[in-house]
Amino acid sequence: MSREGKKLQIAIPIYEGFTALDAIASFEEITSPDVIILPGGSTTGLFLDDDSFLSWIRKVHERTLYTTSVCTGSHLLAAAGLLKDLTATTHWKTYEVLEKYGAKPTDKRVVQEGKIITAAGVSSGIDMGLLLVSLLADEQTAKAIQLYIEYDPQPPFDSGAVSKATPEVIQLTESFLAREGKFAAANYQKLSLGKCHSPPQKVNEICGALMEVPKELTTSGRQA
Repeated sequence: MSREGKKLQIAIPIYEGFTALDAIASFEEITSPDVIILPGGSTTGLFLDDDSFLSWIRKVHERTLYTTSVCTGSHLLAAAGLLKDLTATTHWKTYEVLEKYGAKPTDKRVVQEGKIITAAGVSSGIDMGLLLVSLLADEQTAKAIQLYIEYDPQPPFDSGAVSKATPEVIQLTESFLAREGKFAAANYQKLSLGKCHSPPQKVNEICGALMEVPKELTTSGRQA
């Protein structure tokens, strides 16, 4: 619900490399969502030249209250031409993708440019989500949700940003990312976007196995 009491429609595109959600609809059925949330992941790069998907993003963006992304989801906004000359954020390892499409990358966790909001890597999505709630409802509601999920970060290590991590930690992280990228390229490059927008029972058949972490992505290569 918005602060006016209106029921909102929020679109979260699902593409290869993501697990199925409970509610699935086709792009044709979602023509004017109030909010778009573009998730990131190792497969977003496979859709940067998908004209039908990018066209859908551009079209629905015209009528959204907010168009948002988490992690590398901002690459899709950039590829759709929505971030040109705007400041935006993404995963720290992929700033050059934003630059390629004319955006101005920053290491801020959350960036708002008008109705476009981008969040940096994974955990920044929580920050963006709370900001979005405050905009759609109010600050008090956002604070209540923060307390409800007990979001009070006190990590055991202070290496959650490149500026804080040691060279050794950065190198290890980059090796994780390289394995993930290699796995995605090998397993998803021939799949089409539309397959994960079928009726729920079919989506589960196609995407359910993606929930299992492949042994190639574990630290040691042993079975997770």
